[in-house]
Order: sequence, then C-alpha cells, then structure tokens
Amino acid sequence: MPTRDDILTELGLVPTWRLRMGVETDRAHGFPRGTDPARETPRAGREVAADSLGQAAAQDNEVGSHRTARIAALEWRDFAADVDACTACGLARTRRKSVPGVGDVVAEWLFVGEAPGGEEDARGEPFVGQAGKLLDNMLAALGLKRGEHVYIANVLKCRPPGNRTPEPREIEACQPYLDRQIALIRPKLIVALGKSAATTLLDVDATIASLRGRVHRYRGVPLVVTYHPAYLLRNLPDKAKAWEDLVFARRTLQGSGAAAGQEAGDG
Repeated sequence: MPTRDDILTELGLVPTWRLRMGVETDRAHGFPRGTDPARETPRAGREVAADSLGQAAAQDNEVGSHRTARIAALEWRDFAADVDACTACGLARTRRKSVPGVGDVVAEWLFVGEAPGGEEDARGEPFVGQAGKLLDNMLAALGLKRGEHVYIANVLKCRPPGNRTPEPREIEACQPYLDRQIALIRPKLIVALGKSAATTLLDVDATIASLRGRVHRYRGVPLVVTYHPAYLLRNLPDKAKAWEDLVFARRTLQGSGAAAGQEAGDG
C-alpha cells in the first residue's frame, strides 16, 4: 500500500528545499557564497590571528628594549655614527643630515631645543641659523660660549619635514639618545629652550609661563625653562624675560655647585 509520502510525492506536493541566492556554500573555502571570508573568520582563526599580533608586539618590545640598552651603552666615539645610522622612525628618510649635538662633552650647561631646522638639517649642527646667533649672544651675556662648558642638543636628532611639530613616536624613538648624552656629559644644569622641549622633557601639558621661574628636574638634573631663540626673534619684548630666566639659571647652577661643595665638606 502506498505511504502518505509516496502519495504526496506523486501529486507533486512534497516541499522542495533550495538554498536562497547569496548564501550558497563555497565548498572550496568553507564560506557561504556572497560573504566576505575576512569577516567570517572562524573562531579558531581569530584566536590564531590574535596570537600572531601578540607575538609581533612582544617582538617589537624586545627589539625596542634591545635598542634602548644598546644606545645606553654608547660612547662618544660611536655616538654620532649611531645617530646617523638610525632608522627607528620615518625622519631618517626625509632629513639630509642628522644633528646629534655639539659642544663640550663635560659641559656644566646643557641647552636642549625641540628639533633641527632647515639650516641645521643642511649643516648637521644645532642652532646655526639666526636663532643660533641669538643663542650665542645669550651665552655671551652669561660669559659663556659655544663649545666651552656648554653643550647644545635637541630632543630630535633629525628635522621633521617642514619644521612640523614632532610626533610622539618620533620623540619616543629619539629620546634614548638624549638620555645617553645626559649620562655622558653629566651636566650640572639643563636649560629647556621653548615649550615643546620643556613639556617633552617634563612630560607635562603646560604653558611656558607656568614652567618658567622654577627649578624642575630631568634624570636627576636641575632643569630651567626659557623661550626658544626662534620665538624671541618674533617676539622681541620677551627677550627681557629670557634674560631673567638665564640669570635664574645661573643662580641655580651656582646654588647647586655650592650645595655640592657643602655636601662634600660634610662628608
């Protein structure tokens, strides 16, 4: 006797099941046709991808730690060449010359600016343009001159294109070099020239007005903030304030020297 299913089949009443358009299975790849495999990654695949990213990040950290340790062991004879060979950020592809720094390698005074400008990029020496001439005049007013008891450097050792503001990654890549310079020079005082250098070294977001007239510290070294010479060329009335800062810096240096002598006497 025919069954119910046989009768329905004979009458053409059995439902026909079809895959809707757009969701047919792509057997070769295991994904429904019409979908983006990148968005349909199986859970296991996502976990593998996450593990790969984690491993890559760990490797980057390891490379960064190794680089920082290597820079921290540099001696002066290798310092400039190491800076010139650095490719840790994109500035190495756009600058003409690296600008490691210049001056007395056992200086009492360390002046730190933001980054090289066009003339510095061409000559490979910091503060050589009009701003550099003004800085030399500022040093002369203190009874100092470039190369004697003075070292001049920048946070960045390469010029950002168009003198744009340095990016955080560029600062992070270059800061180990400045830290090594400080360790080698062992200055008695750091003078941060301009807001960018000051806020970078002090890791604060503050106005230069709020940072002037106070003794800060970087890597254990007293630090005083003043205006960048390039700013002073555009704002002549603030030269008087800059002179006040330099007098304060000299007094700070003399005070730290007296304190060091007192400590030695106490010992």
